[in-house]
Amino acid sequence: MIINILAGGPEDLLPELSSFSNAADIWVGVDRGVLTLIQNGMQPKMAFGDFDSVSNEELLIIEEKVKELNRFKPEKDETDMELALNWALEQNPEKIHLFGATGGRLDHLFANIQLLIKPVLEGNFVPVEIIDKKNKINIKAPGEYTIKQNPNFKYISFVPITMEIKGLTLRNFKYPLTDRTVPAGSTLCISNELIDDCGTFSFNEGILMVVRSKD
Repeated sequence: MIINILAGGPEDLLPELSSFSNAADIWVGVDRGVLTLIQNGMQPKMAFGDFDSVSNEELLIIEEKVKELNRFKPEKDETDMELALNWALEQNPEKIHLFGATGGRLDHLFANIQLLIKPVLEGNFVPVEIIDKKNKINIKAPGEYTIKQNPNFKYISFVPITMEIKGLTLRNFKYPLTDRTVPAGSTLCISNELIDDCGTFSFNEGILMVVRSKD
């Protein structure tokens, strides 16, 4: 089971949502993202939000179409996306995709990236990934990982989340590394590329953001 969560970010940054929709998957709408799902002919299983970004008429549509509607006051300690993600993690899915989480307000973007870090810090290793038309973002704990060539997202960047990443090793990359310490604030690992069908990256300490991008 994969849980797909759609928030209310700019629709022009969304990938083709139908390509992520399989029979066993669950769609969850967050605030205006609920309406976007409905308008695209997709049925949200759950909805979360204060719904301050929709009109009264649009809210009536949402209430009619979604049985499990979780409505909150705007004054709360968590963002709507965090509430939705917390629910999704409790379902123990195979993975979680976040859409509509980029573009628009930068504070929302940074908050959503922070949400990717939280499961790693808590030892919950359900893969959570932010996806838009040009980027895929996820967070990794120390370990060794295989990464496959994807011509649609050929650039691969590694960004330290903690003060430093220790022991970073990149194999089968255009710019390889061996047992390198990369401090926060470094641009050393921006815009790398695979030179084979797959490669590996590994590190010993820290938390690493992996961004796959295209122009």
